[in-house]
Amino acid sequence: MNAIIAVIGQDKKGILAQISTICAENNANITDVNQTVMQKYFAMILLADISAITCNFTDFSQKIQAAGKNMGMKVHVMHEDIFTSMHKI
Repeated sequence: MNAIIAVIGQDKKGILAQISTICAENNANITDVNQTVMQKYFAMILLADISAITCNFTDFSQKIQAAGKNMGMKVHVMHEDIFTSMHKI
């Protein structure tokens, strides 16, 4: 079971560190990450194995979104099942 996490906003130090810290604190394992900086904008897509998280998915998602908001970033957290279903249509 995976989660897809997308983070977009103005580039600044520590974005990956904050998101990965929340993943580690909740026992989510980051299995893949792709990030880029385009001029002054940061974009990252992260795949996390959430099969062993220590909270429910909603709480996990809210923690990551709150961290993103505190950094001034737009963050989307999507469960793999939803992502897969969306793209079957």
